[in-house]
Amino acid sequence: MSMDMQRFHVTFFEESREGLEAMEAGLLQLEQGNRDSDLINSIFRAAHSIKGGAATFGFESVAGLTHVLETLLDELRAGKRAVTGAAIDAMLASVDVLRALLGEAETGHPADPQASQAVQARLNAVLTGTEVPVLAAVKAEVPEAEPAGWRIGFTPAPSLFMSGNDPLRIIRELDRLGNLDVACRIERLPGFEQMDPLEAYLAWDLGLIGAVPRSAVDDAFSWVEDDCELDVQAILAKASADTDASDLVMPAALEPSTGPVAVAAEGKSGGQDPAESSIRVSTDKIDGLINLVGELVITQAMLKQVSANLDPALAERLFEGLDLLERNTRDLQEAVIGVRMLPVEAVFRRFPRLVRDLSARLGKQVRLKTLGEGTELDKGLIEKIADPLVHLVRNSIDHGLELPDARLAAGKDQTGTITLAASHQGGHIVIEVADDGRGLDRERILAKAAERGLVVPEKPTDSQVWDLIFQPGFSTADAVTDLSGRGVGMDVVRRNIQALGGEVQLESGTGRGTRVVIRLPLTLAILDGMTVAVGDQTLILPLSHVIEALQPEPDDMRSVAGEGRVLRVRGEYLPLVSLNEYYRYGQARRDDAIVVVVEGDGQKLALQVDDLVGQQQVVVKNLENNYRRVDGISGATILGDGRVALIVDIGGLVRSLRVPQAA
Repeated sequence: MSMDMQRFHVTFFEESREGLEAMEAGLLQLEQGNRDSDLINSIFRAAHSIKGGAATFGFESVAGLTHVLETLLDELRAGKRAVTGAAIDAMLASVDVLRALLGEAETGHPADPQASQAVQARLNAVLTGTEVPVLAAVKAEVPEAEPAGWRIGFTPAPSLFMSGNDPLRIIRELDRLGNLDVACRIERLPGFEQMDPLEAYLAWDLGLIGAVPRSAVDDAFSWVEDDCELDVQAILAKASADTDASDLVMPAALEPSTGPVAVAAEGKSGGQDPAESSIRVSTDKIDGLINLVGELVITQAMLKQVSANLDPALAERLFEGLDLLERNTRDLQEAVIGVRMLPVEAVFRRFPRLVRDLSARLGKQVRLKTLGEGTELDKGLIEKIADPLVHLVRNSIDHGLELPDARLAAGKDQTGTITLAASHQGGHIVIEVADDGRGLDRERILAKAAERGLVVPEKPTDSQVWDLIFQPGFSTADAVTDLSGRGVGMDVVRRNIQALGGEVQLESGTGRGTRVVIRLPLTLAILDGMTVAVGDQTLILPLSHVIEALQPEPDDMRSVAGEGRVLRVRGEYLPLVSLNEYYRYGQARRDDAIVVVVEGDGQKLALQVDDLVGQQQVVVKNLENNYRRVDGISGATILGDGRVALIVDIGGLVRSLRVPQAA
């Protein structure tokens, strides 16, 4: 295949995925009663475009299915056929199968041929008016498809050996569970001269075939889950003759999209062709540009620091140039980061289908409400926030919302509401997942905690009780289902959010519902920081977490039995933490304390430092990839004088102090 043809293929796959998203959104609007002719035409045009492109490139399976789908849509838009539930069900199922077929054409991973045949049969049944099997009845009689095995992507962190773990031991353990295919990836392997025998360079693609429960796979990796990247996907069994095979296809709408970003360019509004006002740019190119801007920021800081020793009177023009360079660097930096920002609607649009299918499966009536879809977030965060949000929405439907009869008995609308909202607040993006269901049962949670032997404060607040839900393996479900009950999920949600530099909080009221609040940084590349001196070291406090800096009176600091040192700030007592002691830098350099009040994970802390150096933007470097994970540190940066400064993980600091408090 020529390079030019490859480029055309990439564009076709990207545009086809966008077309399927538009089709799915339009079909859901049809189901809700919207019969606007423009809506039906837009769905038809999307199918027609996919069919034309697939036929051009020789993707016959895609072209064949979209031809049948296009025929049905053509009759709907011509008014020859009424919009029915069976038609919408069949068309939505065809969207799922088309995603799988496109994936097969793009990556070579085979799609299930029975699923394609089954969905074409359903479309033809709608076209001919023959009897279509009732999906609900089929699902009630046919058990959920059991995985025939697992595809596992295992990428150890470079520091995995230092934790005493051996990847080969894990692979041998998996081999005892079933038939294991092992493929080693060596792209991270350096040249012999650069090789460090204490670092893990190899990665593995594993295929585990057999009726192995997911829990057994998780157990094999339980000791290294924090020291590796792990991607576990089920290999579904082939559908039997009486099973609706389209139900065995994983909805690709729930998978984060990768690839090029459509970058909007400035141009005239109005009747301009969209192709003329935007270009497709690979995310790798944008990431490379952001890295270059980061290096420019470091260089600019270095020049500023060197020039501080010059006489302003003798170097007036130099200082003017440096000031201009600083302004231009900041403008360039904001512009480049803005290119990588995408509206959070890219995530939210996946949920109408999820809510529709899951509520029907559970016999619940659910209304999805979205707010702030235009709020922008770094594309890297958008891709990684999707899975935690899917879990939270599933939890809200499964655990939070009551059945219609129970809601009516409680004096509520029989249709429950799930709200997805996004907004910018104080240098963060805040994403909320809320429901108006039954709320959390405080006593039941405490009883489960006691049953598991978890340490609970003597008179726990509601927030401390809700925090127990994030303990690994914690569950209040009476029965294990395919949706919940294994105690796997909320701890993973919190860990994934924290890995993104964010934090998650939970609020609930009995009978009033539950609200989960996620706070994330706007971008992972650059942050505004307060530079502080601690011993002989320089630390960076993320400015978005800083409330104030002060020099307290000695009488305001005291020690409390069982609580350690506290600081009184306007009548409020805050835990007082000496960063010298916490990071073991030695004794403080001064007797008169300087304190920075910060807030993370819903709690305020007073951090004692030796000096306030200033405020500056810093380029965030991943410490774990370049060294290893360090508790209480979220990353590092390079200062203007070339020194490395560590970035304090405020949320991790708060969480580390909660353990002794609970004991």
